[in-house]
Amino acid sequence: MELDRYALAILAELQHDARQTVQQLSAAVGLSPTPCWKRVKELEAAGVITGYTALVDRGRVGLNLCVVVEMNLREHAEDLVRRFERAVAASPQIVHCVSTTGPADYIMTVLAADIQAYERFLHDTIFKLPGVTHVRSSIVLKEIKQQTRLPVAVHVPEPKRRPRRA
Repeated sequence: MELDRYALAILAELQHDARQTVQQLSAAVGLSPTPCWKRVKELEAAGVITGYTALVDRGRVGLNLCVVVEMNLREHAEDLVRRFERAVAASPQIVHCVSTTGPADYIMTVLAADIQAYERFLHDTIFKLPGVTHVRSSIVLKEIKQQTRLPVAVHVPEPKRRPRRA
């Protein structure tokens, strides 16, 4: 699917507020409601928009501790990696995990109520993940930037116009 300036504007607007009406969205992006609604449906069908969600303040729900965890696996056999990644995906406390280059095989973000809850999670879950040989935890002191919006560009080059014939 080609993303023109309207599609990018729709994405930017929906990332800002996914609860706005089609009328509000269409006014914000400069389309009438019906074409705007059709474009949203096309973006959903194409898998560009993968879902809608509510953002929750983690502190207000008791998840006061954020930990960045680096870990290594003993080997990178396909079966072991699959089992490890399935176990990570099944753990709700692990809210983000990436496979990386560099000194760590994986870097993940873990949320817990407090340091005692994190210690229990370490022993009950992380140390028992398939193939884990090394774990390094860094406690987050302050979050400088936490953003869920993607930096979609709203400025798409205008199509080239044909020169007028004299």
